[in-house]
Amino acid sequence: MQLSARNKLPGKIRRITAGPINAEVIIALPGGTEIVSVITRQSVKTLGLKKGLEVLAVIKSSDVLVGVCCGGETCKCGK
Repeated sequence: MQLSARNKLPGKIRRITAGPINAEVIIALPGGTEIVSVITRQSVKTLGLKKGLEVLAVIKSSDVLVGVCCGGETCKCGK
């Protein structure tokens, strides 16, 4: 598989939680970090995804947002 995306993170599927239309796929990366992806149930079926399968989390985004809370641990301002 060749992709133009530079951010390809190898991992294993830890859990798949199916909803009515979409499914939440949790991928465990080496070192314990997890990536969560929401894809269609049809994509889960087409790709043959299942717990323990080695996959790539491919991240392609034009925007990355960064936020800073204004008041420490108890801040609830939402800014």
